[in-house]
Amino acid sequence: MQSDWENAAKVVGASQVRRALNGGIARRICLARDADPGITGQLAELAEDLGVPVEWADSARALGKACGISVKAAAAAEI
Repeated sequence: MQSDWENAAKVVGASQVRRALNGGIARRICLARDADPGITGQLAELAEDLGVPVEWADSARALGKACGISVKAAAAAEI
């Protein structure tokens, strides 16, 4: 996972990432390896179908920190 997520325009959370993908505004997404695979798997598949690059964070805690929030995050999308 790249360290530039904190400064990127983004949405955080599985629902917001799904909306960004479906709305065509997601430039790339990042998913947490330790998050629910039912959620991350669906988002990864949708992103791949739409041609949006997928990155993986080691953990939801690491992704939350990279996004500049104090809680865990299963998913984030750069918009």
